[in-house]
Amino acid sequence: MEELKSSFPFTGLTDQQVLNSRQKHGFNVLTPPPREPWWKLFLEKFDDPVIRILMIAAFIAIAVGVMDGQYWEGVGIVIAILLATTLAFINEYKANQEFDVLNQVRDEDTIKTFRNGQLEMIPKKDLVVDDVILLELGEEIPADAHVLDAVSLQVNESRLTGESVPVVKVVDAGSVHKETAYPPNMLLRGTTIAEGRTVAKITQVGDYTEIGKTARAAAEETQDQTPLNIQLSRLSKIIGVVGFGAATILFFSLIAYSVFMDHLELTLSQWYFIKVMFLSLILGLIPLWLPILFDAFELLNLNYKLPAWFEKTGFSKWLLSIGLGAIVFGIGIGMGYGMGHVSLVPQEWITHDVAKDFLKYFMVAVTVIVVAVPEGLAMSVTLSLAYSMRKMIASNVLVRRMHACETIGAATVICTDKTGTLTLNEMRVQESELPGIQLPFSKSALKPFDTLYIEAMCANSTAHLGKNEEGKLHYLGNPTEGAILMWLQSMGLDYLSYRTQFKIKKQLPFNTERKYMATLGQGKENGLVLHVKGAPEIILQNCDSYLTVSGPVSIEKQRPTIQQKLQDFQKRGMRTLGFAYTKIEKYSNEELQDIGHHLIWLGFVAIADELRPETPDVVRAC
Repeated sequence: MEELKSSFPFTGLTDQQVLNSRQKHGFNVLTPPPREPWWKLFLEKFDDPVIRILMIAAFIAIAVGVMDGQYWEGVGIVIAILLATTLAFINEYKANQEFDVLNQVRDEDTIKTFRNGQLEMIPKKDLVVDDVILLELGEEIPADAHVLDAVSLQVNESRLTGESVPVVKVVDAGSVHKETAYPPNMLLRGTTIAEGRTVAKITQVGDYTEIGKTARAAAEETQDQTPLNIQLSRLSKIIGVVGFGAATILFFSLIAYSVFMDHLELTLSQWYFIKVMFLSLILGLIPLWLPILFDAFELLNLNYKLPAWFEKTGFSKWLLSIGLGAIVFGIGIGMGYGMGHVSLVPQEWITHDVAKDFLKYFMVAVTVIVVAVPEGLAMSVTLSLAYSMRKMIASNVLVRRMHACETIGAATVICTDKTGTLTLNEMRVQESELPGIQLPFSKSALKPFDTLYIEAMCANSTAHLGKNEEGKLHYLGNPTEGAILMWLQSMGLDYLSYRTQFKIKKQLPFNTERKYMATLGQGKENGLVLHVKGAPEIILQNCDSYLTVSGPVSIEKQRPTIQQKLQDFQKRGMRTLGFAYTKIEKYSNEELQDIGHHLIWLGFVAIADELRPETPDVVRAC
């Protein structure tokens, strides 16, 4: 069996080197995503398109209320706004606090680390760059590291890649020719040792690890709008265009009607003043009506967009517009005075009764805008999303943003992880093609051929079976090998007793270049046997016969049939594992490196990760 190059020739860092490294690279902790202060989170609620149009309506209603003493309409809109925004803020703030609790990592777990020439147990958070650590089967890798030494090392990288198949890790990356998601000599934080053990040197800690970068990318919030926000934004544009348009038409219609019916009698000087006033107001209110005009273009599918400079200028555009309106008003009054249309006495520009009539028409027009705004819409949307959020939390699904609830409801495609989500993340033997025996094995009447198959599965393996805290049987090590041991255990066969009876002489571990594992040993009934297990297509091409109940026979006629069966299982998403053997009289290291072309084919098994029992019903319900 392989061993580490030497019993722990690593001295590790000194205390001073640890301090220096920590000052340069920081602690081995993942920084939680930055949180906005609560007051910013609260103000964000006012960015909702319906809330914005409600605020405009409230301002107009209150302004008009100051003139005629009717405040309740404006106050009611303000209350509706505060209720909707406060409820949304409280729900999301509580959800963020719950996420903070879940995001606390177990940084106090200890790791075997070489420090000051000794092997010590160091908390994960205290590890630094250049620390040398010792990791064994089942342990989680605490930081990104470079492999210094390894024995049959395989790592489960499913947390990063989604693939449950362990990846072989080696010291020399150049010795592995298979392309992998990450370099074969690198260990990554959050992954686990599936088989073997290793000594590694830490290269990155905390946020600079691969999983730290992934966590930061996942925490970044995009500015994409949800489907409901898009619909509400369109609704607010429709309300703005229709309400403003109807109010404008109604206002000028009332003026025209009054003039036609002789209810509004104005002098030439007064008409001049009103025209100057209207022109000044139009220019002063450009930031109000110009976006509504372009919203109308958009609703009519006309390809006109609001100028980018206008959207970016912010509050300054109001100052420019008001200034422009004031300048035009001053010029108009000055020109009117020069032409004799405007008196030097402002009280003569327009009478009190005429001003009162215009104000009455304006209030009627504003009432149309206020009535057009659905004050209860924001509250109803907030309440429905809050109810959905609470319902999901009751189902053990935390939601950080309320609008995520409606986004889920608008989904048309759902992408889900398979391993461990739809499946049990437990490999199991589904089918077998072992022509030389009859299954299931009969423990009370095993034939020599049966023992040969059992040796091939038990002795030529590095996996083990154990029980978890609940007393349930599970495998330790390679999941493919573990699935075979579980299969034998289900037939009442104790793999450990057969492994013990097979006296191992030499063993060649599996790697991705050879694609097979070989074990040479002395069997109880079959003598000195070399067992080979691995990729069926590799092993099959090295076999010239296969085992039947009558003994080995030529495999040439059966080879196409076996290859077709292998392809059929692989098309069904199953992993296949082939077995072969040969009897030899003497052995050498060279024989294990080159298994030759005279193996005897035993057969193969098809292994798959079973679906969870509830998965079909869940998919059907979805």
